[in-house]
Amino acid sequence: MDIEFGLDTFGDITRDQDGELLSGAQTIRNVVAQAELADTVGVDFFGVGEHHRREFAVSSPEMVLAAIAARTERIRLGTAVTVLSSDDPVRVFERFSTLDALSGGRAEVVLGRGSFIESFPLFGYDLRDYDRLFEEKLELFVELLKEQPVTWSGSLRPSLDNADVFPKTEKGLRTWVGVGGSPESVVRVARHGLGLMLAIIGGPAGRFKPFVDLYHRSVASFGTTAHPVAVHSPGHIAPTDAEAWDEAYPGFEAMNNTIGRERGWPPYSRARFQNDIGPEGSLYAGSPERVAAKIADTITTLGLGRFDLKYATGTLSHESMMRSIELYGTEVIPRVRKLLADGD
Repeated sequence: MDIEFGLDTFGDITRDQDGELLSGAQTIRNVVAQAELADTVGVDFFGVGEHHRREFAVSSPEMVLAAIAARTERIRLGTAVTVLSSDDPVRVFERFSTLDALSGGRAEVVLGRGSFIESFPLFGYDLRDYDRLFEEKLELFVELLKEQPVTWSGSLRPSLDNADVFPKTEKGLRTWVGVGGSPESVVRVARHGLGLMLAIIGGPAGRFKPFVDLYHRSVASFGTTAHPVAVHSPGHIAPTDAEAWDEAYPGFEAMNNTIGRERGWPPYSRARFQNDIGPEGSLYAGSPERVAAKIADTITTLGLGRFDLKYATGTLSHESMMRSIELYGTEVIPRVRKLLADGD
């Protein structure tokens, strides 16, 4: 199998070299520059997340991706993720089919329910409908992917009667669903014949093997199309382990503590960080050699078709991220490919 390697960002608001927080506008411009670099160093995919809170600059990823499409040549472009539950499936499809046209067929979408909930009250949705919103809207989106007139009815969105949606894509829109580890979610992805994107942000990758197996069994049971399984996990790369860890830790600490205060997590610590970068953790941080070995092990353990490194976390500087991207493309990806080939 030809493994794909991607990079994901949520457009975290970062600090400059003097320690001052950048504006959201500058952060977005930096994301475009990061994607340009990823394209030149051979990364296969670049994903931009959607959030509606002060820690993240990107609330409209398709706009950012359109700018990236105009300044890149080969890299595939998508989201990480699109919060379908608080959006409209027709508008989502129209935006991504437009991105697909602008990029020459390089667009793909990763749909999700959203682990942050700010978009629900912002756009007038009731959190009590959290699960039902996603289920209904995903059903409609799957119908839209056929790119034929759609007749559809649900309980939370107005019905469609022989409605056609434009523009059409030239070769279809590659679609994944982001899943955090719920068996029901895995089965739903298989039932709809979509790609499975596992968000592994805690614990060893091996504990997700039952979900990969469940996906393949479910695809066979439903008779739907099987797609490669992908993983999205955080990390950071520098020339040495010590450099990578010292650069990454402040951002991970800040982000974990911000979210932790909202969700009742204990304070993040250096000891927790060291556990996360070890074999029992989900953080891919260190030298190119260390990161490549851990990615290769994850790909082998789970039988993946794609690995996406979430390279931006917290206030890590733009300069550090640019170096991480360059090392990922020029050193980590070739090392992983060699490790996998030697393992065969």
